[in-house]
Amino acid sequence: MNIFGIGLPEMAVIFTIALLVFGPKKLPEIGRSMGKAIRGFQDASRDFESEFTREAKQLEEAVAISSKPETEKLAAATPKEDSTDS
Repeated sequence: MNIFGIGLPEMAVIFTIALLVFGPKKLPEIGRSMGKAIRGFQDASRDFESEFTREAKQLEEAVAISSKPETEKLAAATPKEDSTDS
């Protein structure tokens, strides 16, 4: 088990130190607060990712729309082959 580069022995040491510093009554409250903070961070990260994806998609659509007339101009400028020459 490896969370954030911290293995099981390191987590046990951190938990023991937290238990000694904060006491057994305060530890569940701190755990809840940390869980809420992590959940809030995950939600913000998910929102940022979806916003970034949406903006990238809009930018791609804008580029596709603006480059479309150029490809139509190139198609009109190239001479069409006539199949009746044979």
